[in-house]
Amino acid sequence: MSFELPELDREATQEAVESHLEIYRLYKYLTFEEREASITASSEVRYHGPTNQTSDQTGDIAIYNADQQRYRKEYCERTERAVRYLPKMERFLIEERYMSQDSDYINDFQVYCFKFQPAISHVTYGKIRWKAFYRLALSLNLAVTVEK
Repeated sequence: MSFELPELDREATQEAVESHLEIYRLYKYLTFEEREASITASSEVRYHGPTNQTSDQTGDIAIYNADQQRYRKEYCERTERAVRYLPKMERFLIEERYMSQDSDYINDFQVYCFKFQPAISHVTYGKIRWKAFYRLALSLNLAVTVEK
């Protein structure tokens, strides 16, 4: 009995993982603005027939606020858990390059020259980053397989 790991489309998988980590940063470092109910009446006249539906604006907003906060928290925890299970060098690379608050202003060169001690080459950095992306893509269900 043998088990083969899937062959992944490098570009599509890398794009998917980077997109996931970008959303992670947005959820982690930007505050969530809660929706509030409108209490002023509209001056527009609205003509429409009965819809036979009741609406609870305050209830809908409360549900949205609670669900959205829970979703963001679970999204961040799931991502952090997947990164925590990476090997040490891969975890360090992902945390420094993609998960820090300043990651929009940090590039790959700064990470492999200044963050790693001792510094590593760009080839080694590329290999470590691809292994990290491969593992994250599989653990977060972001993998894009190659069609044969």
